[in-house]
Amino acid sequence: MTSVRTFRARSHALLSARDALTHVELTHIEKRVENWIRFGHEAQEQILDRRRRIFSFRPGSIFAFVRWAANDFGTIASRIDILRAVTPGEPCQTVPFVRPGAEILLRVAGWPKVEQVLLHIDAVEKAGIDACAVSPDHWRHVGNRLNAGEQPRTYTMARHRVWLRRREIVP
Repeated sequence: MTSVRTFRARSHALLSARDALTHVELTHIEKRVENWIRFGHEAQEQILDRRRRIFSFRPGSIFAFVRWAANDFGTIASRIDILRAVTPGEPCQTVPFVRPGAEILLRVAGWPKVEQVLLHIDAVEKAGIDACAVSPDHWRHVGNRLNAGEQPRTYTMARHRVWLRRREIVP
């Protein structure tokens, strides 16, 4: 009887750990639908078939989710969302292909703006900063500025050090 209880306890623990993750379904159908993670540290990857897989992120993880779709006449949708995975029970926004949802730090649509965000991410990484570790407030700033038709401020190593220091002081 003990082994059955132990098995159930282990199964429940694994299920609870999986339920705590944020799952993102990625699809790749050449020249039709391309969803991918631009940056992020996934905790798990599950391959569903040759065109679909699921990346799972731990609570608090920040990641960029890019969605692109086309039809016979060209691109019909380009979008990038920079999201923070939430803990179970924490309020969140719904995002297509993201379960149960996430905190939206940046949401941009339209290829010109998506391209600007991708270039901004490239610049952050070129500065030697992990895009996952960037201040959430900076991603909000970038999204707000681009959606207002303005240029966002550059994220520098000095800004990043301030953000890291603030995290030490304010939990």
